[in-house]
Amino acid sequence: MTAAPAVPRLFGDAFAADPEEAYAALRAAGPVAWAEIAESVHALVVTSHRAAVSLLNDTATYSKDSRRWAALNAGNVPPDSPVLALMAFRPSVLYADGEQHRRLRGALDDCMARIDIHQLLETTQAHARRLVATIAPAGRADLMTEFADTLPLLVFADILGCPAPLAERMVIACQGIIGAGASAAQAAADFAHILAELIETRSAQPGPDFTSWMLQHPARLSFEETLHQLYCFVGAGTIPTAAWIASGLRLLLEDDVYAGDLTGGTVTVRRAMEKVLWTRSPMANFSVHFARYPTVLHGVPVPPDVPVLISHAATGTDPALPPGLGYDNRSHLAWSAGPHRCPADSQAGVIAQTAIETVLDRLWDLELTDPGVPNRHGPFHQCPVSLNVRFRPQRHESRTAPESTGGQP
Repeated sequence: MTAAPAVPRLFGDAFAADPEEAYAALRAAGPVAWAEIAESVHALVVTSHRAAVSLLNDTATYSKDSRRWAALNAGNVPPDSPVLALMAFRPSVLYADGEQHRRLRGALDDCMARIDIHQLLETTQAHARRLVATIAPAGRADLMTEFADTLPLLVFADILGCPAPLAERMVIACQGIIGAGASAAQAAADFAHILAELIETRSAQPGPDFTSWMLQHPARLSFEETLHQLYCFVGAGTIPTAAWIASGLRLLLEDDVYAGDLTGGTVTVRRAMEKVLWTRSPMANFSVHFARYPTVLHGVPVPPDVPVLISHAATGTDPALPPGLGYDNRSHLAWSAGPHRCPADSQAGVIAQTAIETVLDRLWDLELTDPGVPNRHGPFHQCPVSLNVRFRPQRHESRTAPESTGGQP
């Protein structure tokens, strides 16, 4: 199946600067429409909230297994395409169907349920305070690269039970992946190697940590399955959380509705975070599915074995949503829906809210200096390239990060 000519592009400078223009063009073509998601790579994109909910709950018609991708199998997707990092098959829960999905998801859910939320909050606070202390004397910072990108990685290193030297390497590798530059492929390979080392370490020396729990789970995951589960867990947990932190801070600082009420504390922060999930979903376009046979989705023909992406961003701003729905209504699709719904919303919420509150509490007279910056390039994540701020400089305080103990946060 060949995509129609002149379809919207969900990548590049224009999309990063104004994604809503592309979403408006997609909506004009129907609830499901063709888009170019990378150079010479096409997919169907669902922008209708109702159509997205229908697809996400229809496992009989749609598969998550990207080995079905006809264009990739035919050699029509460039081998160095940036979308392959998230769309090419891995033996993880993200690409599994049926019984295999239930097995992998069951292990993931069981291990996540063992994360102590109170300890997670304390660990996040400690790392957040240290990061803020390092930038406080300067009076200005890029809170995207110097704070939001790094904090979730530090927290997840503790969750995984990474010894300190391995945690430092993991942060460097993940930052290379986030940078999406020429070294991103090498950074991804480094990250996989670090996870392999971590699995070997925890196999020999189990602890009260996520990696050990996965290795000990009754599902008896193989070495490869464990590695790819951890890869998915960290990727899905850190990059969207970083975007949520940055977009939440930006909204609080630039929107008069929130900026004038920062004394409202936690209530104001949580309201802003909920609005971000509706209007600036950290996962912009993802939840890739493949029709198992020719079908129709809300009146639009869907051929088999082509990628169908859910636009989490566009469904949140769908004009067909009921008026007056309110941002505190949690029927948005920022976490996806159906059997593949993200299982880490509560943990991500703790990390993001703690991060935002720490910044607002510890950096005084905070002002945004470059409102309206574009997003980072690419179709998948909606995240500002920078979050430059100025604030009242503070005397340097000697703070040290809590060392990774190889245990649960």
